[in-house]
Amino acid sequence: MDTEAKPSERDRSSAPAKAPEEGSRSLRIPDLPTTAISWRRTAALGAVCAVFVLLLSNYVVQPFLIPSGSMEPTLRVGDRVLVNKLAYGSGSVPQRGDVVVFDGTGSFVQEPPQKNPVTGLMHSVAASLGLAEPAETDYVKRVVGVGGDRVVCCDEQGRIEVNGRPAVESYLHPGDAPSQVRFDIVVPDGKLWMMGDHRSNSRDSRDHLGEPGGGMVPVDMVIGRVDWIGWPPNRLGSLPDSAAFATAGAPGGGHG
Repeated sequence: MDTEAKPSERDRSSAPAKAPEEGSRSLRIPDLPTTAISWRRTAALGAVCAVFVLLLSNYVVQPFLIPSGSMEPTLRVGDRVLVNKLAYGSGSVPQRGDVVVFDGTGSFVQEPPQKNPVTGLMHSVAASLGLAEPAETDYVKRVVGVGGDRVVCCDEQGRIEVNGRPAVESYLHPGDAPSQVRFDIVVPDGKLWMMGDHRSNSRDSRDHLGEPGGGMVPVDMVIGRVDWIGWPPNRLGSLPDSAAFATAGAPGGGHG
């Protein structure tokens, strides 16, 4: 009698056999082409960059395309300037001689033109990136008078006076007089008197004297100060400080 134990046969599973590919079906992920992955990464990076630039433009520095020659020779048609939107934070306000961008609604433009909302939004985005001309209500001019100033044109030598003192405006377009329009105004508190550097080619506060607001621009309509020229390359640099009003009297003076 053979007493050596023989190995018993292991029971087979009663479950039906699976097709070779069934067990891993849930784990199979089709391979994406490398070009598709690269395109998606590029699109995502582009979207992030666009959002960053728009936020920067809305709150810190905005490119602004100069649309006319009203500020020549300081700014020329086609220049792209950088508008410092933080210049007047913490209670600071525009000063005489500053070149600023402002919304002229209610001062230079009484009723903004009606636009298609979609095209208006697209143009606004392009303008905020300096890729299109600014809105029709946006202007760039130089601050000549601040609240309380008496601004007069002109003294015996044809110069504009601020609070009884002549302004030495070396930035004026060659051959231009400080103004061909005579005026004698007092700037209300919280308002600004604006003029272009190319006086014979600038529609500014002088042109709105007889309109509501008298051509005065509210300080809170100022978008920012033009500090730099960013394009074209041969004009890169900061705007020079103006000493035109260094001798001007304090606001409220020279009313006699």
